[in-house]
Amino acid sequence: MAGKGDRRALGLLSVIWGLGLLASGWAPYERGTWLMEVAPVFIALAALWGTAGRFTLSRPALGLIGFHGLVLMLGGAYSYARVPIGFALQDALHLARNPYDRFGHFCQGFVPAIVLRELLVRLGGLQRGWLLTVLVAACCLAVSAAYELVEFGAAMALGQGADAFLGTQGDPWDTQWDMLTCLIGALAALASLSRAHDRALAGLTSSDVSK
Repeated sequence: MAGKGDRRALGLLSVIWGLGLLASGWAPYERGTWLMEVAPVFIALAALWGTAGRFTLSRPALGLIGFHGLVLMLGGAYSYARVPIGFALQDALHLARNPYDRFGHFCQGFVPAIVLRELLVRLGGLQRGWLLTVLVAACCLAVSAAYELVEFGAAMALGQGADAFLGTQGDPWDTQWDMLTCLIGALAALASLSRAHDRALAGLTSSDVSK
């Protein structure tokens, strides 16, 4: 069973996300776009609470999930092509487009890489090594491709109404760049956080690891 500390961490995440959703959804750029952008937050929160009694994620994984949720909420509030901090970076770095969308897709690889790594180690029984790294990177790329198919379906169903959701900003290669940025994020997470993640996994109790 999940300990009291784990439930407190999940409760704190829920409060932070609740406040973030309230702020994000108060007056979003476009309500339908907001709902599509933050939908993963509701799905993740339901999954975390639904499995809380049987499986406890490590603190690094839970913290990354929490951060990613806030990234999605900010993108949903303004639409990714209009996030103010993105415009500030665009001006500072003399970029041709608002880069917040790219940052979002980087996080789409960075965060799931650690979560998937944990699931494959703890539930799949995979050993640390190159095979685990390759499989995690491939899974993250598959998630990104699946998300692009969701965007494709939204574009076909909604027509011009999906422009804010797609956020291509006139780039014909936006889909390919999104998937590449996700892959780079996944590889960056594996390269920079794997050792710290292993230490966090080693710190879990034996009952947690066996779940």
